[in-house]
This record gives sequence, structure tokens and C-alpha cells, in this order.
Amino acid sequence: MLEINERDVWQVLAESDRPTVIYGMGNGAQMIISALEQRGVKTSDIFASDGFVRGHSFMGHKVLTYSQICEKYDDFNIVLAFAVRQPEMLYRIRELSRERNLFAPDVPIAGGGLFTREFFEENREKFELVYERLTDEESKRVYGNIINFKISGKVEYLYSSTEYSKANIFKDILNLNKDDIIVDIGAYDGDTVREFTEFTGGCKKIYALEPDGKNYRRLVKNTADMPNVTTYNLGAWSCKGNLIFSETAGRNSHIGSIGKPVEVTDIDSLINEPVTVIKMDIEGAELKALEGCERTIRRYAPKLYICAYHRNDDLFALPLKILQLNGDYKLHFRHSPYIPAWESNFYCTV
Repeated sequence: MLEINERDVWQVLAESDRPTVIYGMGNGAQMIISALEQRGVKTSDIFASDGFVRGHSFMGHKVLTYSQICEKYDDFNIVLAFAVRQPEMLYRIRELSRERNLFAPDVPIAGGGLFTREFFEENREKFELVYERLTDEESKRVYGNIINFKISGKVEYLYSSTEYSKANIFKDILNLNKDDIIVDIGAYDGDTVREFTEFTGGCKKIYALEPDGKNYRRLVKNTADMPNVTTYNLGAWSCKGNLIFSETAGRNSHIGSIGKPVEVTDIDSLINEPVTVIKMDIEGAELKALEGCERTIRRYAPKLYICAYHRNDDLFALPLKILQLNGDYKLHFRHSPYIPAWESNFYCTV
């Protein structure tokens, strides 16, 4: 049974008598500070890594160094407000979490609301259904860890969920090989294309889709010398058409209400051959893109690599949709090193 025992990070912080200090600046910090204010939690100070402190202010607070925070307060709560994936920073955050009460609240990249204990309880039946369909015990362990993290903001759940490397996933779960025909949806600058080709030594074909104009130009440049790679300046959706796209020239470009019109397509219309792998990392549009892969998934049962961290309901909506399209899929779940719970993905095979 899925064991979820944590309390909401927002409630814990609201009940704490320690000062709350924010570590980091940017959009993530703004969202977290706003969510805290709505729950009556005052931001006492903001600090940044030493290289980012230049005597400036952020949201009305002078940005301090960690040592200045330690001089100012005997004890305090640290709220991490930026994403971390570099090994040295992951080590730094782990050390900080051992020194202080450190939390990394989860705020969705797409959609609204927060991943709270109430949200989990409202959807417990769906979470339990997915948990029971997970193929292996490691998937179940990591799935439970990620849910507990999203509720509590406790980073130790993430550190204990990264024991299975991406190379192991490619080898032991997806069994990537030179005969694969891969569709990389949300190809960014070609980073996963490189991962695929380096692991396999070169795939039979790779179709790479990227709607962001600047990212697409990088994708074309970075894959120019790779054989059998076809690129498309397209977004993936449930059907052909045009949508508004918020271009950030980064990983977080996404379908939205403000931005530029971009062309989108369903994969079923774009590619008419026996696809063996589909990867999706498209900032919350995964469910719509899966709808656009219905014929391909039903007919060819390709291996699936689906990111499940953009929307609050991704952890149950995406796997349930996959099983609806093909009930023979075996569901695996893994988390690669990242704070918050980004790079928490479903890997599906038949």
C-alpha cells in the first residue's frame, strides 16, 4: 500500500516560530514567496550563493550571503527557491539540509494549485491505482518518495531516490539499441538526442520536435553532423493546428496564453512508420501529446519515456492515459538527480 505520512510544507512553515529565509531569486522565488504570504508566512530575508550577491535587492529585501544570515539569526528555516541539478550544488544543498531545517516547496511548472496533502487525498484512489500497476519495487519506492517530497518539501526523499542512473534506465528498462526509431518530443537543444546516440552508438532514426525558435536553431546546429536525425520546428499536440507558445529560449518554454503562434501536430499524422521509442518533455502538454500518439501507441507499442513533473496531476493522469491506450504496458518510475522533483519520469515497455 502507498504510505504517505507527511504534512504540508506550507502548514509546517506557518506553524514554525523560526524565521523563514528564502534561498534564491527569480520566478520560482516569486511563486513560493506569494504562496507563503497567502498562508501568513512572512519572508524574513533572502540570501543567494556568494557569487550572486552584489549588494542588490529582490522583492524588497536586500540579498544577503549565507554567512550574513547565520550572523543575523541563531536558528531559521531555509526555503530553497531555485532548481538544482549540478553535482556540486546538489552536494551543497544536502549539506545545508543537515545543518538547518531546509525545505524545497513544490510549485507546478504548468497548471494551477499546489501539490498538498489535501490534493493527494482528493486523488488517493488514482495514485493508489498507479502505484499498484507499477512493475517493480524500486518504482513503487521512488513513486512514494516523490509524493512525500511534493507534500513535505523534504529533500532527503529526492536524495534517496537517485540510486538508478540514466544509463541503467536506458539499458535495463528501455533497452535502447541501434535499431530504434525514436521520436524526441521537446528536443530542446538536442541534449537527449546526444544521450540516445552516445548510449546506442547511433540509432536507426531520430525524429526531434522543438517548437521554441531559438532552441530549434540550437537543435539544428547541434545535430547537424548526426546521421539519421530529422528535426521539426513543431510542437506536439492532440491534432494539427496553431497554438500560442511562450518562448523563453530555455527548458521552460511552453504552451500558454501569451506569446507567439506556433505550429503543432499530432505524431500520428507526422510519422507513419514503426516507431520504437517516444520521449516527451513538453512542459505540461504531455497528456495532449499522448492523445496525438494514440494510433502509434496502439499499433506499435513503442517504449515510452514520459516526464511527469510539470503538472500536479501528471503522476496519475499520464500513466492512466498510457494504460488506456495500451493496457499491456509495464510501468516503471524513476527520479534522476534534481531538486525539486524534476526529472521524475515514467518509463513504459511491453
